[in-house]
Amino acid sequence: MVTPWLFPLVLIIILQRLAELYIAHRNRMLMLTEGAKEFGSRHYPLFFLLHIGWLVGLIVEASLWGAISPDWYLYFGFFVFSQGLRYWSILSLGQFWNTRILVIPGRKAIRKGPYCFFRHPNYIAVTVELVSVPLIFGAVITAAIATILNLWLLLGIRIPVEEKALALGISEDND
Repeated sequence: MVTPWLFPLVLIIILQRLAELYIAHRNRMLMLTEGAKEFGSRHYPLFFLLHIGWLVGLIVEASLWGAISPDWYLYFGFFVFSQGLRYWSILSLGQFWNTRILVIPGRKAIRKGPYCFFRHPNYIAVTVELVSVPLIFGAVITAAIATILNLWLLLGIRIPVEEKALALGISEDND
């Protein structure tokens, strides 16, 4: 039996993603007018596939075999933490936050908010979310596959491309 909490949480996540894509598009247009260069556009669709697959896997697995975990409150707490870290990251970067890798040559790197403590806090937030949400509903297979694929994309492709792009175009001076 599907828990009544699955679909409202999935709907919230979908609405978040759509709002984030809107913000990212708006910020991208602003950054491009300031001379931003985009890097890694070829791997960008893989993240769409990952997140769509994660949501589909969550719904299917939770519907077929899942049940609310006895430790749901712990996993939900991790989910709430991930959302706080995600939105702190977005607010800290302001108009420079994006789902794409965009670099404005000569612009100083932002080192405020969670960026004072972590190089890639938004990626930490997404990773925690990809693990915690399925575990709320006992969808262990979805949590494992999504986490492995996400780490492969982040560590094997995205972060190296982003670091190279930042090294090419951004000053590391702190104000």
